[in-house]
Amino acid sequence: MKLEIYADVLCPWCYIGKRRLAAALAQQPARDGVQIVWRAYELAPDEGRTPGPTAAQAMAGWWGEQAPARIARIRSLGAAEGLELNLHLARPVNTFDAHRLVKLAADRGRADQMMELLHAYHTEGHNVADPQVLRRLGGEAGLDIGEVRSVLDGDDYADEVRTDRRRAAEHGITGVPSLVIDGRPPVSGVQPVAALQRLLRSEPAGSHGVPIKVDRPG
Repeated sequence: MKLEIYADVLCPWCYIGKRRLAAALAQQPARDGVQIVWRAYELAPDEGRTPGPTAAQAMAGWWGEQAPARIARIRSLGAAEGLELNLHLARPVNTFDAHRLVKLAADRGRADQMMELLHAYHTEGHNVADPQVLRRLGGEAGLDIGEVRSVLDGDDYADEVRTDRRRAAEHGITGVPSLVIDGRPPVSGVQPVAALQRLLRSEPAGSHGVPIKVDRPG
């Protein structure tokens, strides 16, 4: 089974989805037969590298008086998965280089570890567009620092990131996290663990073929 996961570091739902998917896969009898491919999906390609308002502040602008309740829900669902989603610390930035680093990590068999960029951003509030931060996180993910530096100083994997965006459009993906299982129509990647288990067993699920839609990056 080939499992393609379209995700972006800026999305708290992607962090929740990553944990739920890991829980679902842990209970799969044929887990070793699942090929996981992380696909890049930039939610805010026009963001700069310098952090601006926090995610919580941005959400207040988008959602008005509904923002506190929606933020609380995101934090609560994250906490249920053991995650600390500090939306008052996370500051949206450009994630193109972060995605390129995940591509390098995939070539070295460390993509899942590199996707813990989600923790650095959502929990610790780090600037995931800062090359110095990315170099450190790449090292923590088990990558060779020299290779990380070389990628960040050049344009390696840039075409792969852009190709993922085109691929997402071809699949009709409009938000993240979205899963494509063996080339089938995309589905939400933030479903409950039991629903994800059914999908991985190729059993029918009521949400099959419906990708999650995220209003804006968070």
